[in-house]
Amino acid sequence: MEGTKTTKGAGGRKGGGARSKSVSKSVKAGLQFPVGRIARFLKKGRYAQRVGSGAPIYLAAVLEYLAAEVLELAGNAARDNKKSRIIPRHLLLAIRNDEELGKLLSGVTIAHGGVLPKIHQVLLPKKTGKSGAEFMLLRGTFEIGLE
Repeated sequence: MEGTKTTKGAGGRKGGGARSKSVSKSVKAGLQFPVGRIARFLKKGRYAQRVGSGAPIYLAAVLEYLAAEVLELAGNAARDNKKSRIIPRHLLLAIRNDEELGKLLSGVTIAHGGVLPKIHQVLLPKKTGKSGAEFMLLRGTFEIGLE
């Protein structure tokens, strides 16, 4: 029984081989947002006495989805304005032009976002079937200066 000696690894684990690299919770869940940090915030924030193990993963997934949605729409707004960089104006246009995001973020003010361009229908000129010159001739306001 000389060759059956097992060595203990760190923390009393068997298998004294090289320690495997740790894998983060975000990588295990297939997310970009930090699951561990969100779990820490949930615990520190005292939102509840206890936090389930799936709650930070679910919250990270929802936040990542919302961020991707806003960034995609803002990227489209930037491309429409022939820009390659997203600025706060593009974020505002993306959020306010989307019905669901606009409802979700209705109470949010975006700094340097500006306002949505909207002209009230009453202020717009009335649509007529005639061109401007024909309209003036019919009204009798078109004068030709012959001297």
